[in-house]
Amino acid sequence: MVEKIKVALVGLGNCFSGLIQGIEYYKKNPSQQVIGIIHDKLRDYSIHDIDFVAGFDVGENKIGKSVNEAIYELPNMVNWIPKDEMPKTNGKVYESPALDGVGIWVENKVKPIQSGKSQSDLEDEIKKVLKDTGVEIIVSYLPVGSEKATQFWANICLDTNIAFVNCMPAFIASDKDWAQKFKEKNIPIIGDDIKGQVGATIVHRTLARLCDERGTKIEKTYQINVGGNTDFLNMKEQERLVSKRISKTESVQSQLTDRLDDEQIYVGPSDFIPFLGNTKLMFMRIEGRQWANIPYNMEVRLEVDDKANSAGIVIDAIRLAKIALDRGMGGPIIPASAYLMKHPIEQMTDPVAKTELEKFVHDD
Repeated sequence: MVEKIKVALVGLGNCFSGLIQGIEYYKKNPSQQVIGIIHDKLRDYSIHDIDFVAGFDVGENKIGKSVNEAIYELPNMVNWIPKDEMPKTNGKVYESPALDGVGIWVENKVKPIQSGKSQSDLEDEIKKVLKDTGVEIIVSYLPVGSEKATQFWANICLDTNIAFVNCMPAFIASDKDWAQKFKEKNIPIIGDDIKGQVGATIVHRTLARLCDERGTKIEKTYQINVGGNTDFLNMKEQERLVSKRISKTESVQSQLTDRLDDEQIYVGPSDFIPFLGNTKLMFMRIEGRQWANIPYNMEVRLEVDDKANSAGIVIDAIRLAKIALDRGMGGPIIPASAYLMKHPIEQMTDPVAKTELEKFVHDD
């Protein structure tokens, strides 16, 4: 029998709520094909071999509760599995230092706890929880703009020899200095900034690559995203979007033979529309020239549930991080990062990244 992969979650928001409720959905419906992952099993590990043994958050209404209770607390909106049907877990939610993790637009919705504990005290408590629960992998679902908070958790991983999956656009796995630290400590890291299953950026970069490979000349392109959850509310604070825009823009630019001038490309979150809830809308346009300089353009509208779009990717990232741990590997896991993340330390086209990832999985 395969031992469970022991995981701690940082940021128990909508994304994690959708992830854990999705696992329960497949438990309740064993005849259903599991959609949204690379394979049912990666080596020995299925989606049911993951145990979320601890969570860390800043919300006063989540801290102290069990993980299965906390995922239903406001401002979370995911309710795919009724709360009373969600199995109880032993994993508890503990306090995380807020640092820069709570933006001005969401503070009233998140309501950070005012415990008065120092960062040093919290760090000691966190390390004790991680040791007592046997955590092997930490997954960061921190909000966009949480640069200092992400660095805090990266350092926790380095201090405790725990693998790190960074779903957010704070550059750790893709930063040479941070990557070297994880390599020197022989700790796996996968990141940065999760690439949805069929999300805005993966669609944009795929179509941009198609136009490029078919020999057209792309001259302008944009991607505009709107949504109605706290993720988009948080991103109304423009100062928090610097790394997010870099991540999304570079993900598209990396697929082009000739980079576009900065003035000719816009890729980024755009606005918060409350009634959309967890629905995300993407509007994309590509303009270019074909034979004899004849112009062409295309426009795409994509509507997705952002939480369903990310959950399977994180499930794969966890299992791939565990495979790296089993093999004694450290530093950025390049094939996993290139396939699953927008801003890896080494960009690849998606078909190449998928091929390299399959090699990684099956490499003995």
